[in-house]
Amino acid sequence: MKVPEPFGPESRIGFAGLGVMGGGMAHCLLRKGIRRLQVFARQPAAAQPFVAAGAQAVAPLSALGRDCELVFLSLPDAAAVEEVLFGADGLAAALQPGSVVVDTSTIAASSARTFGDRLRAQGVWLLDAPVSGGQQGAADGTLGCMVGGPAEVVDACREVMGAFCKTITHVGDPGAGQTVKACNQVAVAGALLGVADAVALAKAQGVDPAVMRDVLLGGTARSFSLEKHGPRIIGHSYTPGFRARLMRKDLRLALDTARATGAALPTAELAERLLDAMCEAGRADWDWCALALEVQRLGGMPIPATKEPA
Repeated sequence: MKVPEPFGPESRIGFAGLGVMGGGMAHCLLRKGIRRLQVFARQPAAAQPFVAAGAQAVAPLSALGRDCELVFLSLPDAAAVEEVLFGADGLAAALQPGSVVVDTSTIAASSARTFGDRLRAQGVWLLDAPVSGGQQGAADGTLGCMVGGPAEVVDACREVMGAFCKTITHVGDPGAGQTVKACNQVAVAGALLGVADAVALAKAQGVDPAVMRDVLLGGTARSFSLEKHGPRIIGHSYTPGFRARLMRKDLRLALDTARATGAALPTAELAERLLDAMCEAGRADWDWCALALEVQRLGGMPIPATKEPA
């Protein structure tokens, strides 16, 4: 297959999936001077803010595939990705040989490889390129992206992806991007559980959690979770950020992958159980750092009964 020439501001670029994350990324593309951006939304009204900012709304999906040489996806799960790519009037039916699909969704590595194989059979490249940094990072253009696929295809997409990414790291073959994203979610879940435990212990002993946090930030316990999530846990500020139901989904993907390969992820299993309890209690749309409330509940501490972020 022919490696594409580097994409740039004059390239014909498409975007499907204009939700919280995808919408932020699409706006970044427009702000960075992408002049020929086409967007697809199942609800036409959802595309209007992008049209107002200079994009062209197109439908159906096959029109996006026919007109664009580089298409970004930001979708909730593998089923949605498969539908957009291979469903009736989907992208795959119209994508031209040599074009590239960059899937920023978080899905299983096995799904990414399967979709990539199906597209490659018709001469189309797929990069699995999940992102990290949350809603604010998407809006600000400061996401971190871990990309699986051929290095030369990644390089062809770097300039355009730089509109919404602060870092773009090629991590290996197809599926590797999703694997590294799963590793990221497992690691941050473990770090947050440590912070949640520390806050629970301080409260149980009558120590001001804010003072405890200040002390820990000056030593080896310093972490992103302690620095950024600690104040939210202590102050009961759970407006999302990154919703609990999405983190639960990501951890379930990681755990499914681990079980298929024989790896054990005990910390991730605990975090998933706590997130599941949180979601089932009506807090699925709270920020995921509210799993600290589940830790406190296990210790007999009262937690809010409200179903709205505190």
